[in-house]
Amino acid sequence: MSRIGKKIIEVPQGVTITITEGEIVAKGPKGELKQKIHPEIKIETSDGKISVMPKAELSKKARGAWGLYRALVQNMVEGVSKGFEKKLEIEGVGFKAAVDGDGLTLNLGFTNPVKIKKPEGITFLVEKNVITVSGSSKELVGETAALIRKQKKAEPYKGKGIKYQGEKIRRKEGKKVVASK
Repeated sequence: MSRIGKKIIEVPQGVTITITEGEIVAKGPKGELKQKIHPEIKIETSDGKISVMPKAELSKKARGAWGLYRALVQNMVEGVSKGFEKKLEIEGVGFKAAVDGDGLTLNLGFTNPVKIKKPEGITFLVEKNVITVSGSSKELVGETAALIRKQKKAEPYKGKGIKYQGEKIRRKEGKKVVASK
């Protein structure tokens, strides 16, 4: 039995769930999300609650997909009602970010600035050295934040680069100069 899959999902007010054959759609104040459903998984709604369960006896694929699809539906419901966000910090002399009309421009010490296009459903906000990536899809927010971080990961000697807010960078000691006799 799946510990995660057994849990019931509460649907907040303002969120509507539509289940068709092979697909679930969640609509709310933050947008609309769609997810295909595995053929061995059954999703039911009743008076503001969603339950996810396997259709037939527990095959190995159904057991693996049960908790996964429950988590995906939970993230959809939370995303269209509250939304998700990730914060990134830029550290380094001359490193900065700016929001353009269709994306984000990063000056990271390279010859040319790095431009990142904004995916549909994602918003960028830059305040001093903090970039906030927000949207209704948890997967897309995480992917976009990882793409931004990948442009210049924080290095271990001085900590310069882009890191998630609250991420600890293990610092290394630099080379030591030994005086000769």
